[in-house]
Amino acid sequence: MQFPSPVSVSWIAEFIQAKLVGNSDGQATGINEIHKVEKGDLVFVDHPKYYDKCLNSAASFIIINKETSVPEGKALLIVDDPFEAYCKIVNHYRPFAPATKMISDSASIGAGSFIYPGAYVGHQVQIGKNCIIYPGACIMDHCILGDRVVIQAGTIIGSDAFYYNSKKERETWYKRMPSCGRVVIEDDVEIGSGCTIDRGVSHDTKIGKGTKMDNLIHIGHDTVVGKNCLFAANVVIAGVVTIEDGVTLWGQVIINKTLTIGENAVLLGRTGVGTDLPGNKTYWGAPAQDAGMQRRELVWIKRIPELWEKVMGK
Repeated sequence: MQFPSPVSVSWIAEFIQAKLVGNSDGQATGINEIHKVEKGDLVFVDHPKYYDKCLNSAASFIIINKETSVPEGKALLIVDDPFEAYCKIVNHYRPFAPATKMISDSASIGAGSFIYPGAYVGHQVQIGKNCIIYPGACIMDHCILGDRVVIQAGTIIGSDAFYYNSKKERETWYKRMPSCGRVVIEDDVEIGSGCTIDRGVSHDTKIGKGTKMDNLIHIGHDTVVGKNCLFAANVVIAGVVTIEDGVTLWGQVIINKTLTIGENAVLLGRTGVGTDLPGNKTYWGAPAQDAGMQRRELVWIKRIPELWEKVMGK
């Protein structure tokens, strides 16, 4: 999430009651989680596993629960509970705002766009020109739709990320991280009925220009889908996945988190993906493999009884 304008790190330290060490004159431009952090961002870390990764990331300002050396040019904000400090900042800049109308007064809707009765358009939503939003669709707060976008009935754009801070020493093991990211949908995208596209935790979930999606598809938080992709029904994509341009996913494909699918790849129905896949190839199976190889293996598996009988007959 980008702040409306740069924020003094000294003010942030005072706001979350943190000890400020390092660059006390800095200006934070946004707040992000570790997977999407950029220069100028504020990030938090509360687990030794991620200390080094966070300290050496692009982040300029780090909320941390440990006294340590400060990387050059950066600032540390030391608190007992970095997660709660992070939540306090997010809730300050993106407070809960109840809806009183089906279409918020703060939403911007372009010329020629039609919103069916029963569709919901939230606060600060931007919808481009000549879009169609069908009944029961929900475009949640701060999401952005380009021109000529079609959202079919019952689809939810911008539901909260399925993303939790986990601490097993607490009575409640999992605490939800407030989602302050957005969903950004580019021009000429069509999304079928009953789909869910989660907003980013603190960055954006993006759907590229010209991409078409069938019904009952789930896209996880912070996932980036390229241009001119084609997804059939029941595809499930976890968080922080990169789908490059021109990828085709057929029915019931499942893709694990933080992976990359290369451009123009084709994944046949019910393929399960657990590793990055290079582009310009066709895949099938679980785990995903080259489809031609999978077919040849199946042919040989079917011949096993015949071969066994020949061997035993001798």
